[in-house]
Amino acid sequence: MNTFGERFRFTSFGESHGPAIGGVIDGLPSGLHIDEEAIRVELSRRSHPVVRLEDGRIYPLPGGSSRAADEPDQVEWLSGQVDGVTIGTPLAFLIKNAHARASDYDAYRDVFRPGHADYTYFVKYGIRDYRGGGRASARETAARVVAGSIAKQLLTQRGITINAELTQIGKTTDPARFADEIQHAQADGDSIGGIISCRISGVEAGVGEPIFDKLQARLAYAMLSINACKGFEYGSGFAGVQKR
Repeated sequence: MNTFGERFRFTSFGESHGPAIGGVIDGLPSGLHIDEEAIRVELSRRSHPVVRLEDGRIYPLPGGSSRAADEPDQVEWLSGQVDGVTIGTPLAFLIKNAHARASDYDAYRDVFRPGHADYTYFVKYGIRDYRGGGRASARETAARVVAGSIAKQLLTQRGITINAELTQIGKTTDPARFADEIQHAQADGDSIGGIISCRISGVEAGVGEPIFDKLQARLAYAMLSINACKGFEYGSGFAGVQKR
């Protein structure tokens, strides 16, 4: 499934090293002024991750994707807007893969990489897309960022704000040590996980539906579809759970 949502429906398309990635948003009202600068800021956060200390200082985090940092991520609007204002029809956009180099993956044409979705996709679809993981690549998340930014602009009009920040790397919760934790893992030829905390304010009571369409169920469904995301906590999460 490449579509998420009902009233606000987002469909993503494209492969990591194909010509482009993009998305279609259906259900947007007419008259929304698209803040393209806000979208650029969100895309920049994706490609140039930083951590902000309590005193306001900002440090870039090492270990990010070199390709993500190099891609210009210019959004091209294909339909659904005129002069930056939505017209109520499906809003389609495109992000060209400026640094798509399928030839870099020639060595993997007949090799399945451990820890990737190569073999799973091959078994499922019966065809080998060796170009950097295809749809299983984190490159796909750039289209989500665009759709998410537009959703945030729409929600802001209703007094709803969404803020997320990196709160843990490895076992440390000290932002001043995040970069060191990442660099130590790199020096050992390893990777390291972390925790992103998100706070949503201004949500009215009664959002969601009973049982399978609860708000937390929908959020978990969306978040766990992100590559490398392995856990989701809602509210107090696992706080207070005692180890036996």
